[in-house]
Parts: sequence; C-alpha cells; structure tokens
Amino acid sequence: MTQIPRPALLLGLAGLIPFLWSAATQLSPALAGWAGQFLSPMFLGAVVGLTYGTVILSFMSGVLWGFATKAEGAEAAIAYGLSVIPALWVFVMVTDASANSTIFLAAGFVGLLLLDAMYSAWGLAPGWWLRLRVMLTVVVLGCLAIPLQA
Repeated sequence: MTQIPRPALLLGLAGLIPFLWSAATQLSPALAGWAGQFLSPMFLGAVVGLTYGTVILSFMSGVLWGFATKAEGAEAAIAYGLSVIPALWVFVMVTDASANSTIFLAAGFVGLLLLDAMYSAWGLAPGWWLRLRVMLTVVVLGCLAIPLQA
C-alpha cells in the first residue's frame, strides 16, 4: 500500500464541501436562513446534497471506466460494464428531493464503495484508492443521513 497522494487527498476532501454544506444548512436553520438571502434554494439543505451527490456518482462512473482501461479480455468487459452502474443507478433511482431518493443515493455510494473494493482487488485501482474512498464515503453517508433523521 502506498500513501494517498497529496493532490488526490486534498481534492477528495474539497469534494466533501458541498455535502458538509448540505448537512450544515440542514442542521442550522439560522445558517440556512442567512445563506438563503444570497443563494438559490438549490444550494441549501438536502437539495444540494442530492444534486451534488448525483453529479459525483456519475463522475465516479468515469473514474471506474478509466480503471477498466487497465484490464484485458473478459475482465475488461466486466470492468467496463460495472463502471456504468453508478451513473445509471443515480439516473434511474434519484428522481426528486424525497427521502426515498436520499436513501437510493446513499445506497449508490455504498454500491460504489463495493465496486471500488472490486477494482482494487483486481489491481486496477491504485494501492491507496480504497483507503481514500472509505474515508470519503463515510463522510458522504453521514451527511446524507441527516435529512433522514427528521
């Protein structure tokens, strides 16, 4: 196992900001009210978490596709096929700003982590990949759980 490269770590952590903002504006009505003076409702509360989460799951399909380029033969066919699942999942399952869509989005991130583990086990992802993905996924799932607490 190698150390997570600093740029990957910093960009991964920066990618959590919209999820953390979503959680903060859900937990603090005062913050949401203040921010609502300047921002569209799309950038507040559960909506920003759902919107950004759909973007990230689609992005992660592209990352997995990139890892699939390292495979050959039948393994490549499987890796390419699996790589599109997160984007298709979010397209079909996350349809509105409901609790169900939040649960489906969270399930998508759990599924993505399983795919990350598979690609790592196949040697297609860097040695540090799974450590980064576990850390980021735990935070994402925690943030997505907040609107489900009500």
